[in-house]
Amino acid sequence: MICILLVAGHGTVLETQIKNDDTGLYSHLTGVPKALLPGTGGKKILDFWWETVNMRQLFTEVYLVTNADKYKHYERWATANDFPVENVINDGSTTLEDRLGAVADLELVIRSRKLQDDIMVIAGDMLCADQNFDIAQVIRFFRSKPGELMIYYELEESEKSSSRGIVEVCPDTNRITRFLEKPQDGSTTSRLASVVFYCIQRDTLPYMSDFLRLLPQATNRSFGRFWEWLINEKQLDVFGMKLPTGFQLIGQVGLSDYTKWLTHYSTKQHNSSAVPITCRSYARVGLMGNPSDGFNGKTIAMTISNFWAEVTLVESHTLVLVPHPLNDPTEFGSLQDLFCISRKEGYLGGLRLLQATCKKFYQFCSKQGIALTKQNFTLKYDTNIPRQVGLAGSSAIVSATLKCLMKFYNITDSDLPQPVRANFILNVETDELFITAGLQDRVVQVYEGLVYMDFSKKLMEEQGYGNYVPMDMSELPLFWLAFLSDPSDSGRIHSNIRQRWLNGEPAVVEAMKSFAELTDQARMAIKDRDWSCLARLMDQNFELRRSVYTDDCLGPGNLKMVQLARQFGSAVKLPGSGGAVVGLCLDQARLVEMRQAFQEAGCVFCVIAPYNPSASTVGGQR
Repeated sequence: MICILLVAGHGTVLETQIKNDDTGLYSHLTGVPKALLPGTGGKKILDFWWETVNMRQLFTEVYLVTNADKYKHYERWATANDFPVENVINDGSTTLEDRLGAVADLELVIRSRKLQDDIMVIAGDMLCADQNFDIAQVIRFFRSKPGELMIYYELEESEKSSSRGIVEVCPDTNRITRFLEKPQDGSTTSRLASVVFYCIQRDTLPYMSDFLRLLPQATNRSFGRFWEWLINEKQLDVFGMKLPTGFQLIGQVGLSDYTKWLTHYSTKQHNSSAVPITCRSYARVGLMGNPSDGFNGKTIAMTISNFWAEVTLVESHTLVLVPHPLNDPTEFGSLQDLFCISRKEGYLGGLRLLQATCKKFYQFCSKQGIALTKQNFTLKYDTNIPRQVGLAGSSAIVSATLKCLMKFYNITDSDLPQPVRANFILNVETDELFITAGLQDRVVQVYEGLVYMDFSKKLMEEQGYGNYVPMDMSELPLFWLAFLSDPSDSGRIHSNIRQRWLNGEPAVVEAMKSFAELTDQARMAIKDRDWSCLARLMDQNFELRRSVYTDDCLGPGNLKMVQLARQFGSAVKLPGSGGAVVGLCLDQARLVEMRQAFQEAGCVFCVIAPYNPSASTVGGQR
């Protein structure tokens, strides 16, 4: 592959304003070409791009196209920076009026050097907000697509789409469906801006000559007009890759804009590397419908602030995953100590969850055409979610890790929408770690709060995810939670239900439909604040589950907790896969007595504090 850096623009506005500036702050920059002005990271703008593409394993040659007016500046720069001087090409223009145009400059290199290879084109006078993106990842993505590649980014709030080339991108294929050069307000809702950073296949290069013959005037020979013609008229396959960072061409901007963007990008870079990122995800309780989420059913679940997983990410020289001192032990007091801990806790801590999430995140971004920076980081986690009691502790760690990675790499909600994020978290657990799980926990941990979920087969097949509706959390009654202090493996509770469901066993199929019906009734009960009705439905949910899973599968510990709760007139059900129970006791006096009874039975008991993302505080009643 061959790389071509374009620096042939004349940029008279910026040069004139630097020359006429009476503050004296920029007098040392008088006459300096745009690409040799200071950029972010203390480097000249062109220095950054040369360091980025100066990789022999990626590019056989790198060319630089400039104009006659600034040729000597770039020739001297080339000598000082080990750039091959013979690859600096002079387009012969001396003023803005006799310029060739960007596409003509590119075609000049291709024609004069008889290039017959794929090429990467980059504007060498382009400020980049991030100094660490991986250009090899761009090339790999280009190689994976049957067409050209354009780089784009999401405009910041202060940027106007009417001043940029805007692309509309198919989220499934990454194909650019439409290109609009400086569109008028209202002509598109897209905020994805193309930059002069392209990969073009060798077979497409002849199109440039055709384009130039159609448009003899230099003012029309911009890349924006070229891509409009190639995509909108010629209907060529052009794909987009997003860089989660900002770009600014300084070709025709003034001094104030140049200094503004330079300061803005430099500040962003400094702040992003200085501040650790800490994110939490909360445990959840399934209030209705579970475990039908894995069987095209419906559920209602709620995040709770009593228990959480927290992940902290800090930028570092190498990528480090820090073992948790309790959950990922590497030192033991004795062989007996190792035996006791392994028998109770098992061998699978949280470190594997961090690693699997990172691996899946990189894989997702590569497939979706999102180029990540080459920054490294250190990840560590903490959690107080009790293990093996079905409160979604594993998915909470994955969810919190994903939040950190998204913030660190500037991945937005449009890059990874909430429904897709829930699927991502589930895939980390099922595909990478072979954990038996359904979507409910991941959905409620992504949306947070109280969420109604419909996983009907039609929805899942048509859009790849269900219908997820956040519910009003005001005036909720006090729910309680109890769990075994020494639980068995909660994963066993699923037994052979899935296979029976896949086989079409009538009892299982009808049970899953009944779970969905109970969920719809519970949704209305919550809406109407009919807590007595909700309590009855919770009991029905448990009995339905008991009938299809059987007592042997539920286990004596879970049944004992259910029986104990019912002695005090409380509604009760399993909030997850087993090891814990969630209940609703409308008699506050009996709730106190029940807490004592559970504690005497060796269980942990607490009143649930719902986590409401839209409220400033967390708690049960407000």
